[in-house]
Amino acid sequence: MATSENQYEIQKTEQEWKETLSPEEFRVLRKHGTERAGTSPLDKNYEDGTYVCAGCGQPLFTSETKFNSGTGWPSFYKPIEGAIDTTTDRSLFMTRTEVHCSRCGGHLGHVFSDGPQPTGQRYCMNGVSLDFAPKK
Repeated sequence: MATSENQYEIQKTEQEWKETLSPEEFRVLRKHGTERAGTSPLDKNYEDGTYVCAGCGQPLFTSETKFNSGTGWPSFYKPIEGAIDTTTDRSLFMTRTEVHCSRCGGHLGHVFSDGPQPTGQRYCMNGVSLDFAPKK
């Protein structure tokens, strides 16, 4: 489990991130923001392929693990092995498990224990923190 940006393979200054990400990607990935529910086209994308980190391109989730959670954010029941790290998020007067890219530390969203089987997990991701690579 990563606890600081210093532990990630990809290290950039705040300015370098600002130069490579859109303002919304920077706000979500680097400042732990959340996009408005229902705004990501990836929420209703069910093509075959892989969801990768918008910050560094690391594969995070496959389309086989995506499901419609009805929350307005892309949701998955299982990440690709080794693709994510988690930390404890105590903001907003609650305790949640925050999900980060294990390669660049980008904030992706949160994981909850109300997902479908076989894992029972719901990885509720910000679509702006993801890019989609269709299966070729």
